[in-house]
Amino acid sequence: MYYLIKAKMMFLVVLLVALRVSTGDVISDNCRNKCGDVDVPYPFGINFTSGIKNEPSCSLNNFFRFTCNTSFSPARLMFGRNMPIHNISVEEGTISVRVDAASRCYNQTGLRRKFSQTINLGGGPFRFSDSRNKLTTIGCDTLALIKDKEETFGSGCISFCSSNITLEGSCSGFGCCQTPIPQSLKTLNIDLSSPNNHSEVLLFNPCEFAFLADERTFNVSKLQLSAQPMQPVKSDVVIEWVVREETCEVAQSGSQYACTADSNCVHSDNGNGYRCICKDGFVGNPYLPQGCQDIDECKEPEKYKCDGKCKNTKGNYTCQCPLGMRGDAKVGCRGMNITTIAAIVGSALSVAIMAVLAIIIYKRRTKEKNFLENGGLLLKHQRVRLFGEAELAKATKNYDATQLLGEGGFGYVYKGTLADNTQIAVKKPKDIDKAQINQEYQHEIGIVSQVNHKNVVKILGLCLETKVPLLVYEFISNGTLFHHIHHSKSLVLENWRNRLSIAVETALALDYLHSLADPPIIHGDVKSSNILLDDTYTAKVSDFGASVLISPEQSDIGAKIQGTFGYLDPEYLMTGILTEKSDVYSFGVVLVELLTGEKPNSSARSGEHIIQYFLSSLENHKLSEILCFRVTNEQQTEETEVFADIAKQCLRSCGVKRPSMKQVAEELGRLKRLNDNSWNDDDHETHHLLAKSPYCSIDMRTSESNQHEILSLTTFDLQYSTDSI
Repeated sequence: MYYLIKAKMMFLVVLLVALRVSTGDVISDNCRNKCGDVDVPYPFGINFTSGIKNEPSCSLNNFFRFTCNTSFSPARLMFGRNMPIHNISVEEGTISVRVDAASRCYNQTGLRRKFSQTINLGGGPFRFSDSRNKLTTIGCDTLALIKDKEETFGSGCISFCSSNITLEGSCSGFGCCQTPIPQSLKTLNIDLSSPNNHSEVLLFNPCEFAFLADERTFNVSKLQLSAQPMQPVKSDVVIEWVVREETCEVAQSGSQYACTADSNCVHSDNGNGYRCICKDGFVGNPYLPQGCQDIDECKEPEKYKCDGKCKNTKGNYTCQCPLGMRGDAKVGCRGMNITTIAAIVGSALSVAIMAVLAIIIYKRRTKEKNFLENGGLLLKHQRVRLFGEAELAKATKNYDATQLLGEGGFGYVYKGTLADNTQIAVKKPKDIDKAQINQEYQHEIGIVSQVNHKNVVKILGLCLETKVPLLVYEFISNGTLFHHIHHSKSLVLENWRNRLSIAVETALALDYLHSLADPPIIHGDVKSSNILLDDTYTAKVSDFGASVLISPEQSDIGAKIQGTFGYLDPEYLMTGILTEKSDVYSFGVVLVELLTGEKPNSSARSGEHIIQYFLSSLENHKLSEILCFRVTNEQQTEETEVFADIAKQCLRSCGVKRPSMKQVAEELGRLKRLNDNSWNDDDHETHHLLAKSPYCSIDMRTSESNQHEILSLTTFDLQYSTDSI
């Protein structure tokens, strides 16, 4: 009983499908489907003017029946009365017609001839294609306007040119312009006008044209500005069509659904309606019964790949790999007999082993080459520790981002831990100009190799196996002074005593570089971010990328200006000559940072630059108002005044009148000793410092008159360095 009911249901389904197929009626085998050179596929049909008859069933309905005018040779298929059709596409749902352009021509007396174009697609399921057509205007001094019959929209474009031109490429407004049209458009009126009647361009452009143009086929270079009306301008216009103006859902539930077997219904993007396309794996006319035919992919191997045995199926195909092989034969089969497999595997292993050995040998030779080029033969006999590339990679976890301590102009600094638990800082170059980086690193190596002071960051060794040497420094655990001043609520800087200690230790390091190093060294980039604090908050000066060595016969050095804006000596900026007093000025800026907590490039509340604000506050006896820490007693007040006076002397615009770093270190050291003694007894040495300071003998007038020169710049080439360890 169950099978009987199921068979009846299947019969009803087949019957319904048969009824649907017959909705287009039975298409006669006698239907003519060609007019001249144009193929006319169903659902379209033809009426012939010569008496040749076509049955009504040769088209879906009257809307899809066009006239074939046989009075022309060859015959012309007409859309309406005067638009020849030259292509009908079932797959794209388009009709291409040729239309006369609207035109106007002028002479010396004004308008001579005009033609305004009106196109009406009628009441059928036809619309101008908004995706293919554009209103196109050719001419100088030309305005083209478009609107529909109901005047529900209006648009246009204008083109202008004052001299004869050759139209090439796309319309740009220079003798030619284009504008899109809206969707669902069935009527179109095109009109032209000329603001000046072409009076200024008459010699080379007497006529103007406007028309719809198919973007795929239109070539503006085929039209010239000198075209005359006796040479009519025609254009191809694309018309989109749908089977019926209803949705797929509504159509599928009715009796006049136009899509046949093995086809899909698709909605139009240009207004209401649907059309049909064959499913994937099928090709043909989806409006004809059995019109969508299965593609035999096996007969088109260049299009449908198969590396094995091909078998066609409905809407697709299968492909089976040859015996002994496996995989998807549509992509590629793999596998073969055991002997061949063994031979290939053996060959592959041999090649792999040889490749690995070649890579190992290449890496070893590269390391040896780098070692020699970086002076390894000389340095390995010196008291310099040489690290291996692999050793540093392991110490820094292969330079993991979590180990990054900082970044400078030429390199990154990573924290690392050696096998003996020694913590290090590795300076690794950036991947930029290798020659420039190598020069910078060689320069820094030459500097730091001369330095040995407790307040200068020590270099522990080098890695010479890389293209550019890696520098290995002692790890300084508590970061930069800049960070403690500006980016953290640092407990170590809450009291005056620690600020003074950091200043003294930094001054001692710079005094060592200037006076005791052999040869003397100008640091060249003194700033708070190059002053590091270790686990006991002892100051350590770092980063010698901008430093220079001074030979005995030199007192100053002319060089490319580099450093960090805000700390640079204004005299160095103006002259390009680097001296020891340039470091003194930069140190003075650091002292101001310690007092005010402000960045060197910042502005005070008054709007002045912080250095100018600092100097004017001293002059107006308002130092206490700009301090960034709490002064607890009169003793500290006097000490900060001396400290500020030292900073003031360092900031003199005239380098000759600045104290040396030795004088600064001695004065700060004396102030530190006074501060240390004040913890034990009440000492009045502050008054002695104020009265007996060696800076008091320096002429203050020059300094005060030149306060505002501090930020003056010249056009020297600046190179900012921000490396830190």
